[in-house]
Amino acid sequence: MAYLPKAVERADRYKVRVDEYIHYRREGYLIVRNLVSPEDVARLHDWAVEQWEHQTRREGTWSPNPSRVHQLHRVDATAEWGLLHPRILDVLEALIGPDVLALQTMLFHNPPGTGGQGWHQDSCYITTYPDTLIGAWLALEPADEENGCLWVVPGSHCEPIYPPDAIPYAHVQAVNAFDDLHEVQNVSHLDDEVNTLTHIVRKYPPPIPVPLEPGDVLFFDGHILHRSYPNRTTDRWRRAFVNHYCNARSWVPWNHGAPYEGDSANYLHILARGSTHLPFAKPRFGTEVHLYEPSTNGAPPPRMMGDLEGNMGMR
Repeated sequence: MAYLPKAVERADRYKVRVDEYIHYRREGYLIVRNLVSPEDVARLHDWAVEQWEHQTRREGTWSPNPSRVHQLHRVDATAEWGLLHPRILDVLEALIGPDVLALQTMLFHNPPGTGGQGWHQDSCYITTYPDTLIGAWLALEPADEENGCLWVVPGSHCEPIYPPDAIPYAHVQAVNAFDDLHEVQNVSHLDDEVNTLTHIVRKYPPPIPVPLEPGDVLFFDGHILHRSYPNRTTDRWRRAFVNHYCNARSWVPWNHGAPYEGDSANYLHILARGSTHLPFAKPRFGTEVHLYEPSTNGAPPPRMMGDLEGNMGMR
Protein backbone atom coordinates (compact mmCIF):
# COMPACT_ATOMS: atom_id res chain seq x y z
CA MET A 1 0.00 0.00 0.00
CA ALA A 2 1.46 3.34 -1.06
CA TYR A 3 1.23 6.62 0.83
CA LEU A 4 1.11 9.77 -1.25
CA PRO A 5 2.16 13.03 0.45
CA LYS A 6 -0.25 15.82 -0.43
CA ALA A 7 2.50 17.77 -2.23
CA VAL A 8 2.90 14.96 -4.79
CA GLU A 9 0.74 14.98 -7.93
CA ARG A 10 0.21 12.33 -10.60
CA ALA A 11 0.65 13.52 -14.16
CA ASP A 12 -2.73 12.06 -15.20
CA ARG A 13 -4.67 13.32 -12.20
CA TYR A 14 -8.20 14.53 -13.00
CA LYS A 15 -8.69 17.95 -11.47
CA VAL A 16 -12.31 18.57 -10.59
CA ARG A 17 -13.54 22.08 -11.32
CA VAL A 18 -15.61 24.10 -8.88
CA ASP A 19 -18.47 24.25 -11.41
CA GLU A 20 -18.49 20.44 -11.57
CA TYR A 21 -18.60 20.27 -7.78
CA ILE A 22 -21.50 22.75 -7.74
CA HIS A 23 -23.38 20.81 -10.43
CA TYR A 24 -23.09 17.61 -8.41
CA ARG A 25 -24.31 19.34 -5.24
CA ARG A 26 -27.15 21.11 -7.02
CA GLU A 27 -28.38 18.39 -9.39
CA GLY A 28 -27.26 15.21 -7.62
CA TYR A 29 -25.16 13.84 -10.46
CA LEU A 30 -22.09 14.62 -12.55
CA ILE A 31 -20.99 13.26 -15.93
CA VAL A 32 -17.25 13.22 -16.60
CA ARG A 33 -16.51 12.43 -20.25
CA ASN A 34 -13.47 10.33 -21.21
CA LEU A 35 -12.44 9.95 -17.58
CA VAL A 36 -11.07 6.45 -18.11
CA SER A 37 -8.63 5.93 -20.99
CA PRO A 38 -9.49 3.72 -23.99
CA GLU A 39 -6.73 1.31 -22.93
CA ASP A 40 -8.17 0.92 -19.44
CA VAL A 41 -11.71 0.58 -20.78
CA ALA A 42 -10.51 -2.15 -23.17
CA ARG A 43 -8.93 -4.02 -20.26
CA LEU A 44 -12.17 -3.92 -18.27
CA HIS A 45 -14.31 -4.76 -21.31
CA ASP A 46 -12.19 -7.81 -22.18
CA TRP A 47 -12.38 -8.89 -18.55
CA ALA A 48 -16.18 -8.48 -18.54
CA VAL A 49 -16.52 -10.66 -21.64
CA GLU A 50 -14.29 -13.29 -20.01
CA GLN A 51 -16.45 -13.24 -16.88
CA TRP A 52 -19.56 -13.89 -18.94
CA GLU A 53 -17.96 -16.72 -20.90
CA HIS A 54 -16.46 -18.31 -17.79
CA GLN A 55 -19.74 -18.32 -15.90
CA THR A 56 -21.67 -19.62 -18.90
CA ARG A 57 -19.22 -22.50 -19.38
CA ARG A 58 -19.31 -23.34 -15.69
CA GLU A 59 -23.04 -23.20 -15.06
CA GLY A 60 -24.64 -23.18 -18.49
CA THR A 61 -26.56 -20.07 -17.52
CA TRP A 62 -26.36 -17.10 -15.18
CA SER A 63 -28.11 -17.38 -11.84
CA PRO A 64 -29.94 -15.81 -10.09
CA ASN A 65 -29.64 -12.63 -12.17
CA PRO A 66 -27.94 -13.07 -15.55
CA SER A 67 -27.24 -9.38 -16.07
CA ARG A 68 -25.62 -8.37 -12.78
CA VAL A 69 -22.73 -9.74 -10.69
CA HIS A 70 -21.80 -8.25 -7.31
CA GLN A 71 -18.57 -7.88 -5.34
CA LEU A 72 -16.13 -9.37 -7.82
CA HIS A 73 -13.37 -7.17 -6.36
CA ARG A 74 -13.18 -9.57 -3.42
CA VAL A 75 -12.16 -12.46 -5.64
CA ASP A 76 -10.68 -10.88 -8.78
CA ALA A 77 -7.68 -8.58 -9.27
CA THR A 78 -9.07 -6.77 -12.33
CA ALA A 79 -12.30 -5.91 -10.52
CA GLU A 80 -10.28 -4.53 -7.61
CA TRP A 81 -8.18 -2.47 -10.02
CA GLY A 82 -11.32 -1.04 -11.63
CA LEU A 83 -12.88 -0.22 -8.27
CA LEU A 84 -9.72 1.64 -7.25
CA HIS A 85 -9.05 3.32 -10.60
CA PRO A 86 -7.11 6.48 -9.70
CA ARG A 87 -8.97 8.89 -12.00
CA ILE A 88 -12.34 7.76 -10.65
CA LEU A 89 -10.97 8.25 -7.14
CA ASP A 90 -9.74 11.73 -8.14
CA VAL A 91 -13.35 12.77 -8.72
CA LEU A 92 -14.66 11.03 -5.62
CA GLU A 93 -11.98 12.72 -3.54
CA ALA A 94 -13.45 16.09 -4.51
CA LEU A 95 -17.14 15.18 -4.33
CA ILE A 96 -17.31 13.23 -1.05
CA GLY A 97 -13.73 13.07 0.27
CA PRO A 98 -10.94 13.51 0.64
CA ASP A 99 -11.40 10.26 2.58
CA VAL A 100 -12.97 7.58 0.35
CA LEU A 101 -14.12 4.08 1.27
CA ALA A 102 -14.74 1.63 -1.61
CA LEU A 103 -17.82 -0.47 -0.87
CA GLN A 104 -19.17 -2.36 -3.84
CA THR A 105 -18.60 -3.51 -7.41
CA MET A 106 -21.35 -4.48 -9.85
CA LEU A 107 -20.71 -5.81 -13.33
CA PHE A 108 -23.70 -5.32 -15.63
CA HIS A 109 -23.86 -7.21 -18.94
CA ASN A 110 -27.40 -6.46 -20.18
CA PRO A 111 -27.55 -8.56 -23.36
CA PRO A 112 -30.23 -7.69 -25.93
CA GLY A 113 -33.72 -8.12 -24.54
CA THR A 114 -32.70 -8.10 -20.86
CA GLY A 115 -32.09 -5.67 -18.01
CA GLY A 116 -33.93 -2.69 -16.68
CA GLN A 117 -34.68 -1.56 -13.14
CA GLY A 118 -37.44 0.80 -12.05
CA TRP A 119 -37.21 3.91 -9.90
CA HIS A 120 -35.11 3.49 -6.78
CA GLN A 121 -32.57 5.19 -4.51
CA ASP A 122 -29.28 3.44 -3.87
CA SER A 123 -29.04 4.63 -0.26
CA CYS A 124 -32.11 2.47 0.37
CA TYR A 125 -29.94 -0.56 -0.40
CA ILE A 126 -26.62 0.58 1.09
CA THR A 127 -26.71 2.35 4.46
CA THR A 128 -23.99 4.73 5.65
CA TYR A 129 -24.00 7.06 8.68
CA PRO A 130 -23.72 9.94 7.90
CA ASP A 131 -25.25 9.21 4.52
CA THR A 132 -22.44 9.91 2.05
CA LEU A 133 -23.11 7.18 -0.52
CA ILE A 134 -22.17 7.84 -4.15
CA GLY A 135 -22.29 5.67 -7.26
CA ALA A 136 -19.83 5.69 -10.17
CA TRP A 137 -21.26 4.23 -13.42
CA LEU A 138 -18.48 3.50 -15.94
CA ALA A 139 -19.63 2.70 -19.47
CA LEU A 140 -17.71 -0.16 -21.09
CA GLU A 141 -19.85 0.02 -24.23
CA PRO A 142 -22.03 2.79 -25.67
CA ALA A 143 -25.14 3.25 -23.53
CA ASP A 144 -28.18 5.02 -24.98
CA GLU A 145 -31.96 4.98 -24.75
CA GLU A 146 -32.23 1.95 -27.04
CA ASN A 147 -29.97 -0.39 -25.09
CA GLY A 148 -30.81 0.74 -21.57
CA CYS A 149 -28.86 3.79 -20.41
CA LEU A 150 -29.55 5.24 -16.99
CA TRP A 151 -32.22 7.90 -16.41
CA VAL A 152 -32.03 10.37 -13.52
CA VAL A 153 -34.32 12.93 -11.89
CA PRO A 154 -32.15 16.05 -11.45
CA GLY A 155 -32.52 17.58 -8.01
CA SER A 156 -34.22 14.55 -6.47
CA HIS A 157 -31.15 13.85 -4.34
CA CYS A 158 -32.68 16.40 -1.93
CA GLU A 159 -35.45 13.91 -1.19
CA PRO A 160 -35.24 11.71 1.90
CA ILE A 161 -34.96 7.96 1.53
CA TYR A 162 -38.40 6.42 1.19
CA PRO A 163 -38.79 3.18 3.16
CA PRO A 164 -39.87 0.16 1.13
CA ASP A 165 -42.10 -2.69 2.17
CA ALA A 166 -39.62 -5.00 0.43
CA ILE A 167 -36.55 -4.80 -1.77
CA PRO A 168 -35.88 -7.34 -4.52
CA TYR A 169 -32.41 -8.93 -4.69
CA ALA A 170 -31.38 -7.62 -1.25
CA HIS A 171 -31.79 -7.83 2.50
CA VAL A 172 -33.54 -4.78 3.94
CA GLN A 173 -31.52 -3.27 6.75
CA ALA A 174 -33.50 -2.46 9.89
CA VAL A 175 -36.79 -2.50 7.98
CA ASN A 176 -38.70 -2.73 11.26
CA ALA A 177 -37.55 0.80 12.05
CA PHE A 178 -39.94 1.97 9.32
CA ASP A 179 -43.04 0.42 10.86
CA ASP A 180 -44.65 3.76 11.67
CA LEU A 181 -44.10 5.21 8.18
CA HIS A 182 -46.12 4.78 5.02
CA GLU A 183 -43.98 2.44 2.97
CA VAL A 184 -43.22 2.67 -0.72
CA GLN A 185 -44.55 -0.26 -2.74
CA ASN A 186 -42.55 -2.21 -5.30
CA VAL A 187 -39.26 -0.32 -5.24
CA SER A 188 -37.29 -0.99 -8.47
CA HIS A 189 -40.37 -2.38 -10.28
CA LEU A 190 -40.20 -1.55 -13.99
CA ASP A 191 -43.88 -0.55 -14.23
CA ASP A 192 -44.36 3.07 -13.16
CA GLU A 193 -47.96 2.37 -12.20
CA VAL A 194 -46.83 -0.34 -9.79
CA ASN A 195 -43.72 1.34 -8.37
CA THR A 196 -45.10 4.03 -6.07
CA LEU A 197 -41.84 6.01 -6.14
CA THR A 198 -43.27 7.32 -9.41
CA HIS A 199 -45.37 9.71 -7.31
CA ILE A 200 -42.15 11.34 -6.09
CA VAL A 201 -40.65 11.43 -9.59
CA ARG A 202 -43.69 13.36 -10.87
CA LYS A 203 -42.95 16.23 -8.48
CA TYR A 204 -39.99 17.14 -10.72
CA PRO A 205 -39.45 18.13 -14.34
CA PRO A 206 -39.27 15.13 -16.68
CA PRO A 207 -36.41 12.68 -16.02
CA ILE A 208 -33.46 12.85 -18.38
CA PRO A 209 -31.53 10.04 -20.08
CA VAL A 210 -27.79 9.81 -19.52
CA PRO A 211 -26.23 8.42 -22.70
CA LEU A 212 -22.58 7.52 -22.23
CA GLU A 213 -19.66 6.49 -24.42
CA PRO A 214 -17.00 4.03 -23.26
CA GLY A 215 -14.79 5.74 -20.69
CA ASP A 216 -17.47 8.20 -19.56
CA VAL A 217 -18.43 8.03 -15.88
CA LEU A 218 -21.69 9.11 -14.28
CA PHE A 219 -21.35 9.98 -10.58
CA PHE A 220 -24.66 10.08 -8.71
CA ASP A 221 -25.80 10.75 -5.16
CA GLY A 222 -27.21 7.86 -3.13
CA HIS A 223 -30.56 9.66 -2.76
CA ILE A 224 -31.15 10.57 -6.42
CA LEU A 225 -34.06 8.80 -8.08
CA HIS A 226 -32.88 6.86 -11.11
CA ARG A 227 -33.80 3.92 -13.29
CA SER A 228 -33.02 2.07 -16.51
CA TYR A 229 -35.17 0.41 -19.16
CA PRO A 230 -34.64 -3.00 -20.78
CA ASN A 231 -32.22 -3.32 -23.66
CA ARG A 232 -34.56 -3.10 -26.65
CA THR A 233 -31.92 -3.85 -29.28
CA THR A 234 -31.37 -7.19 -30.97
CA ASP A 235 -27.61 -7.03 -31.41
CA ARG A 236 -26.08 -4.64 -28.84
CA TRP A 237 -25.03 -5.32 -25.27
CA ARG A 238 -24.77 -2.63 -22.58
CA ARG A 239 -21.87 -3.59 -20.37
CA ALA A 240 -21.05 -1.28 -17.48
CA PHE A 241 -18.93 -1.40 -14.34
CA VAL A 242 -20.86 0.27 -11.53
CA ASN A 243 -19.33 0.86 -8.12
CA HIS A 244 -20.33 2.46 -4.83
CA TYR A 245 -18.29 4.45 -2.36
CA CYS A 246 -18.79 6.66 0.68
CA ASN A 247 -16.78 9.01 2.84
CA ALA A 248 -14.38 6.86 4.84
CA ARG A 249 -15.44 8.54 8.08
CA SER A 250 -19.01 7.29 7.71
CA TRP A 251 -20.04 4.28 9.76
CA VAL A 252 -21.11 1.46 7.41
CA PRO A 253 -23.24 -1.41 8.74
CA TRP A 254 -23.76 -2.74 5.19
CA ASN A 255 -22.21 -5.86 3.68
CA HIS A 256 -23.73 -7.22 0.47
CA GLY A 257 -25.87 -10.28 1.02
CA ALA A 258 -25.66 -10.19 4.82
CA PRO A 259 -28.61 -9.46 7.12
CA TYR A 260 -28.47 -6.27 9.15
CA GLU A 261 -27.15 -6.86 12.67
CA GLY A 262 -26.26 -3.32 13.67
CA ASP A 263 -22.52 -3.95 13.59
CA SER A 264 -19.90 -1.97 11.74
CA ALA A 265 -18.74 -3.51 8.47
CA ASN A 266 -16.13 -0.83 7.73
CA TYR A 267 -13.36 -3.36 8.25
CA LEU A 268 -14.61 -5.24 5.15
CA HIS A 269 -14.35 -2.24 2.81
CA ILE A 270 -11.21 -0.79 1.22
CA LEU A 271 -9.84 2.60 2.22
CA ALA A 272 -9.20 4.04 -1.25
CA ARG A 273 -8.10 7.61 -0.46
CA GLY A 274 -7.24 9.79 2.50
CA SER A 275 -7.41 8.50 6.06
CA THR A 276 -9.97 7.42 8.64
CA HIS A 277 -10.38 6.80 12.35
CA LEU A 278 -12.47 3.70 11.58
CA PRO A 279 -11.35 0.17 10.66
CA PHE A 280 -10.81 -0.59 6.98
CA ALA A 281 -9.61 -3.30 4.63
CA LYS A 282 -6.54 -3.26 2.41
CA PRO A 283 -6.69 -4.25 -1.27
CA ARG A 284 -6.51 -8.04 -1.45
CA PHE A 285 -4.66 -8.06 -4.76
CA GLY A 286 -2.18 -5.29 -4.07
CA THR A 287 -3.78 -2.50 -6.11
CA GLU A 288 -2.00 0.74 -5.25
CA VAL A 289 -3.97 3.27 -3.22
CA HIS A 290 -2.85 6.70 -2.07
CA LEU A 291 -3.45 7.29 1.62
CA TYR A 292 -2.38 9.99 4.04
CA GLU A 293 -0.23 8.97 6.94
CA PRO A 294 -1.68 9.89 10.33
CA SER A 295 -0.43 13.20 11.70
CA THR A 296 2.19 12.96 14.43
CA ASN A 297 1.94 16.60 15.54
CA GLY A 298 -1.80 16.97 16.00
CA ALA A 299 -2.35 18.77 12.69
CA PRO A 300 -5.81 18.25 11.14
CA PRO A 301 -6.07 16.06 8.05
CA PRO A 302 -6.09 17.82 4.66
CA ARG A 303 -9.39 19.03 3.19
CA MET A 304 -10.66 19.31 -0.37
CA MET A 305 -11.41 22.98 -1.05
CA GLY A 306 -11.95 25.35 -3.97
CA ASP A 307 -9.70 28.13 -5.21
CA LEU A 308 -10.42 31.42 -6.97
CA GLU A 309 -9.21 29.96 -10.27
CA GLY A 310 -12.16 27.57 -10.26
CA ASN A 311 -10.39 24.34 -9.29
CA MET A 312 -10.81 21.92 -6.41
CA GLY A 313 -7.67 20.98 -4.53
CA MET A 314 -6.26 19.67 -1.27
CA ARG A 315 -5.58 22.24 1.43
